[in-house]
Amino acid sequence: MTAIVDHIDQRFSGVRSLTEVLATPLSAEDQAAQSMPDASPTKWHQAHTTWFFETFILGPNLHGYEPFHPAFGYLFNSYYEAVGARHPRPIRGLLTRPSLEEVRAYRTHVDASMQQLLAGRIDESTSSLVELGLHHEQQHQELLLMDIKHLFSCNPLRPSYRSRRDESANPARPLSWREFDGGVVEIGHQGEGFAFDNESPRHRAYLEPYALADRPVTCGEWLEFIADGGYARAEFWLSEGWNTVMTERWQAPLYWSMGDDGWDIFTLAGPRPVDPNEPVCHVSLFEADAFARWAGARLPSESEWESAAAGVPPVGQLLDIDTLHPRSVSDPDSAGLFGDVWEWTSSAYQPYPGFVTAPGAVGEYNGKFMVNQYVLRGGCCATPADHIRATYRNFFPAAARWAFSGVRLAKDL
Repeated sequence: MTAIVDHIDQRFSGVRSLTEVLATPLSAEDQAAQSMPDASPTKWHQAHTTWFFETFILGPNLHGYEPFHPAFGYLFNSYYEAVGARHPRPIRGLLTRPSLEEVRAYRTHVDASMQQLLAGRIDESTSSLVELGLHHEQQHQELLLMDIKHLFSCNPLRPSYRSRRDESANPARPLSWREFDGGVVEIGHQGEGFAFDNESPRHRAYLEPYALADRPVTCGEWLEFIADGGYARAEFWLSEGWNTVMTERWQAPLYWSMGDDGWDIFTLAGPRPVDPNEPVCHVSLFEADAFARWAGARLPSESEWESAAAGVPPVGQLLDIDTLHPRSVSDPDSAGLFGDVWEWTSSAYQPYPGFVTAPGAVGEYNGKFMVNQYVLRGGCCATPADHIRATYRNFFPAAARWAFSGVRLAKDL
């Protein structure tokens, strides 16, 4: 611990102790300096989703198809080792070429070729790949908004993606609990409609009786956590989480900064004061777990979450509502299990019993990431409405904060 304190003291001259380091709020400029190598430019997302159709569908299935550009396979491959080498992710932002005009021409070319292919007869395997490609593009619609938000937050001018929408000024409703009996439940995709491979196979799980909060944790509750020294009290944190807090100087969720009148939050509509009535957003698994311990609760497992969501329509504050920000939880009918924020679970992202990775490069879509990550459930304000379902498994590393990620508490009965 002494070595860590000395390292931090040397890194931040003029700050005398670790306690003072943790108590010093990050400015907007400090937060912007913590740039994210996972972010990708808008035109890269547009080109990558186009590349997916070209590489996995048109190349193998449309007779005589020639790639639009010989270098695009290298530039816009994301992580498919079986397909070949790729441009490093952390420096995608340095790609000044191809231009946006060229990327749009690429998309037009591939769209026309896809229409040509679909005008004929295709087999079931190709049809499944087309459906996968459409859902893959929906994933990138959400990722695109997250990356735009990060990019704009790094700009000293603090620009807005679009104007702010009217919001409720009503106070958040008190948190209450829904109780569940537990027992043997079935989890996973049932085989009707589309699902990603990581949602299968359906299997049984045993749950002890538990309770789930009826809404996500709010910014107001998070402010209480901060005021009680939550980011400076090691007893609430997992070891790796505490090391991350000290190294990264976390004192609040991502995109929060201390203004003249208190905490501000950067949104896709620009900066504004933190609203205590809306769900807290952009927190890591480490922060979610620490808050739950501070609150005398815990995070739900993904089996608990999915069992609670069984039969519940996937309706909520999703992309079709077009606010691009979590809404106030003042309405008794708002802030259900779907929408607003992705909800961290305590479950490591692992294969379900009986899971088999698909053959070929497409098998790299999910399976190879089943290590050192945690599952989130429920979708968020940037998730396309027809893309989410109770069995959907999102996943991120424990320290990730750039997604629209929040917290729903659980407890044992």
